[in-house]
Amino acid sequence: MFNKSSLMAITPLFCLLIAACAAKKEFKEAFDTEKPWTEQLAQLPPYPDFNNLIPLNVQTSADYQHAVDPESISIGDDGVVRFTLMSRSSAGAMNISYEGIRCATNERKLYAIGRDDKTWSKPKVSEWQSLDFVRQFYAHRELSKNLLCPDKHPVRTKEEAINVLKAGKNPAVFRFVK
Repeated sequence: MFNKSSLMAITPLFCLLIAACAAKKEFKEAFDTEKPWTEQLAQLPPYPDFNNLIPLNVQTSADYQHAVDPESISIGDDGVVRFTLMSRSSAGAMNISYEGIRCATNERKLYAIGRDDKTWSKPKVSEWQSLDFVRQFYAHRELSKNLLCPDKHPVRTKEEAINVLKAGKNPAVFRFVK
């Protein structure tokens, strides 16, 4: 079919073709114009007024009450919804924290811890943690998956977040209720 001279002529063409294919960028890389994610600086809100908190209905095995301060809610250009969370045990112990949920990755970050003198303190550890595998993050998972981050996208405005929290459900999320 091919003689020796035609094979010798075609061989460099095949080599060039293979080299050209290897040097091309991946298809995704050629069109991927996304910049690396950069977290915005978090601005601490005023300490919450307990009379204005919006209660959360969270199904947990422990007897805790959770609520969000509507005045503290902010939706950053970085896709992070930040808020003040109050958690109270049935024994009366209370935790106040300023936190953020990164909707795209379903992670949370603790920015500050509320103190008894109504000031904020810096936590020892303040890094992004997955909400998927830590049992204690019941309220955070509810906020992320069912309220503030439908389909891993943040609510658009503070007003939308407040309306969703007051309703106890996000119209963009379908849930089976027992």
